Amino acid sequence: MDIKREIGSKIKRLRHKKGLTQEKFAEKINISTYTLIGIETGKNFMTAQTMEKIIECLGVTVEELFNAEHLKPANELLADIHMIVDSVKDDRDKIEEIYKILKAITSV
Repeated sequence: MDIKREIGSKIKRLRHKKGLTQEKFAEKINISTYTLIGIETGKNFMTAQTMEKIIECLGVTVEELFNAEHLKPANELLADIHMIVDSVKDDRDKIEEIYKILKAITSV
């Protein structure tokens, strides 16, 4: 696993979710677009100061930024989801909460 590339890719996805271009995001966190491209492609790593600005601008925590659990292959993620649901199958309240979450994120 190339941690710089994984983190950079996650920053790029989060930036896209916020609707920010590389130019606008780089401006907001006070770095050059060239530096941001290096971070997002994994060629460079951010300084602690830049990391703080990225976290603040994207509205995430350090833990969220560095969590790579979701980067598993899709079939492994689905297996994990099935395991989670199976583990709470006797708890009606938890099943309802899972249903609401899934319904909310899949509704367009």
